[in-house]
Amino acid sequence: MVDQVIIFDTTLRDGEQSPGCSMSVPQKLRLARTLADMGVDVIEAGFAAASPHDYDAVHQIAGSITGTTICSLARCSENDIKLAARALAPAPKKRLHVFIATSPIHRKHKLGMSRKEVIERAVAGVRLAREFCEDVEFSAEDAIRTEPEYLAEVMAAVIEAGATTLNVPDTVGYTTPEEMSARIGYLNEHVPGIHQVVISAHCHDDLGMAVANSLAAVRAGARQVECTINGIGERAGNCALEEVVMALKTRADYFGCRTGIDTRKLYPASRQLAAIIGSFVPANKAVVGDNAFAHEAGIHQHGMLASRDTYEIMRPEDVGISRSKLVLGKHSGRHALADRVRELGFSVGEAELESLFERFKNLADRKRQVFDADLEALVIGEHNDAGGPWRLDHLHATSGIGESQLPSAAVAVTGPGGQTVREAATGDGPVDAAFKALARATGVEFELVGMRVHSVSEGEDAQGEAELQMRIDGVPFSGRGVDTDIISACARAFVEIINRASRQSSAVVETGKAVAANG
Repeated sequence: MVDQVIIFDTTLRDGEQSPGCSMSVPQKLRLARTLADMGVDVIEAGFAAASPHDYDAVHQIAGSITGTTICSLARCSENDIKLAARALAPAPKKRLHVFIATSPIHRKHKLGMSRKEVIERAVAGVRLAREFCEDVEFSAEDAIRTEPEYLAEVMAAVIEAGATTLNVPDTVGYTTPEEMSARIGYLNEHVPGIHQVVISAHCHDDLGMAVANSLAAVRAGARQVECTINGIGERAGNCALEEVVMALKTRADYFGCRTGIDTRKLYPASRQLAAIIGSFVPANKAVVGDNAFAHEAGIHQHGMLASRDTYEIMRPEDVGISRSKLVLGKHSGRHALADRVRELGFSVGEAELESLFERFKNLADRKRQVFDADLEALVIGEHNDAGGPWRLDHLHATSGIGESQLPSAAVAVTGPGGQTVREAATGDGPVDAAFKALARATGVEFELVGMRVHSVSEGEDAQGEAELQMRIDGVPFSGRGVDTDIISACARAFVEIINRASRQSSAVVETGKAVAANG
């Protein structure tokens, strides 16, 4: 018999905690639709009590997304749980996820609580959550560094209180596959009633073993894995959804488990997230990296020509990487565009399709042929003006060779309150000049850490993709821009970073107010 493993996606909650990865509410909604369409069982939409922004995101996702369970995290406190319950109220299927730290390190240094007090708080939190929701998950934060016998005592108490899922987090990415397997086995043996609930694993990647540890938990009996797209998250990140899903699918003979994920949506989801957070997927990233199905070595190429099975354990089509060269042009209509976008694995609503079609036509007027890669860039590269206070309206840049030729740039941006700001600057090159002009217009001081430019598609009129890494007030941010003009692409990436920094600054203020209100 093949068991079902529940995929619990926390990209919108734990993933967003990764430095520089803040998302606007419209961006979270867009990604939540993608996750639901992909077949994710549980979407952790946020930590409702953390800030008004988080509450709004959870509430809007709960009211917009159907067909999957929407979840909110909450500490084992009355205020957190009630706020989470209120935010989740519109969801047809909802889950309250309550947690408290259980390890001796956290009990002493963070909570200042005894073993007994932690259990009492955990039980009270679960009981209160059950008043609002039948589906309650309990997480023992830092479970792996918790004494096994005490962890078993906590888990037994919360099962009796009404918890339906027990999460065993490796909060600091400390454990190994063997230890994780042993811990799950210990709980199975020593916790009364544990076989009536679902055991979950939430692993961080500090030592590079998050996926391996999650798979070890599955082998030991866990039937839920908590993960994120591209493995984003605190510090080194979380278990990567695409990796654990494809491991379970490719090695079904070994794990004896399956998921409900449509794996053809993995690559589009990966690219969409990268565009939203302004990051990029490393070329050697497992499953979804550009090199995941590339073969350069002569021996490998010879084997591939003889049989794909020699060096490919997965088909690129299985994860949504298209090998098609279908070409669309300026005479193509909405239906042809919509069909091709769906074939590429993306989900777009009617409003999004209208916006996409307009941008497709604009691109088709500038390019003779629009390839799949161009369409992908259009879908995932949509700029959400609502994501921040700044919008780039105009850019004019000049370049030259020789001492008398000073590269320059003039920009016009719309800022907070709808006012238009115009600035100009010179620089070492047109891109540098554009950055300096934008910095003057927005009043932002920045440090350029890294920049990467590459072609999205083929041909002399190909779109260019610019990826930037910058620091603003010492905080790292990433941004991405796509355009047939690479200077424009760089400027778009710069504005995306400014908007991301603005959102994060607002979120910090909101969180401070929320903490003060909670006492």
